[in-house]
Amino acid sequence: MNKSVNHPYDELLTAYSAGSLPLSQALCISAHLEHCQSCGQKLQRLNRVGSQMMQQLKPAPASADLKNQLLDRLDSLTEEQAPVESKASEPDSSIPRCLRQFIESRYEDLPWKRVSTDIHSVELCRDSNGARVELLKIRPGGSATTHTHLGDEYTVILEGSFSDESGLYGQGDFMVKGTRDKHTPVATRDRECICLAVTEGPIQFTGFISRLLNPFIRRSYA
Repeated sequence: MNKSVNHPYDELLTAYSAGSLPLSQALCISAHLEHCQSCGQKLQRLNRVGSQMMQQLKPAPASADLKNQLLDRLDSLTEEQAPVESKASEPDSSIPRCLRQFIESRYEDLPWKRVSTDIHSVELCRDSNGARVELLKIRPGGSATTHTHLGDEYTVILEGSFSDESGLYGQGDFMVKGTRDKHTPVATRDRECICLAVTEGPIQFTGFISRLLNPFIRRSYA
């Protein structure tokens, strides 16, 4: 805990507490919270405020028919419950709990795809809003090509660290890059860097040669 020094802004934590964030963004917040005691404490305070506000609301009347439908539905869910099958192996304890539904055992066992000489990626899921949720792995000392974004990008460092024009980011750090941000992530040389990344639009290379790849990136993102 308390490893991270870069945190979600208060509006994001408030929306997370209220349950109004998209799944993709909520995954990033959850992963960050496993490394950050201060944000965990702030979230507890927000949850208490939300609970007090809910208690002050007057309950809306519900018809007897609606209550009966709900009770019937609960009964059917109980009857249809299947026994939980035990997995052959439990996920590595270093993997955030919110990601264990996508990762059966270890990061190494995932079907990584090569993006460049320095970077591999694996897509975990797509959100209903079209956002892509993926893991990125950068080899020690490796770097990504300088790029901007066509949508917001949310990143949490899971292992290792990298730097860009804004500074150094280590395990648990949370960052948001918008459409006006341009950066060049470079992993530190001591170990590979694994990040959870949520992109709400494809990246756009800015180099004279690399930007020729942008149309292919947009098509692959869709």
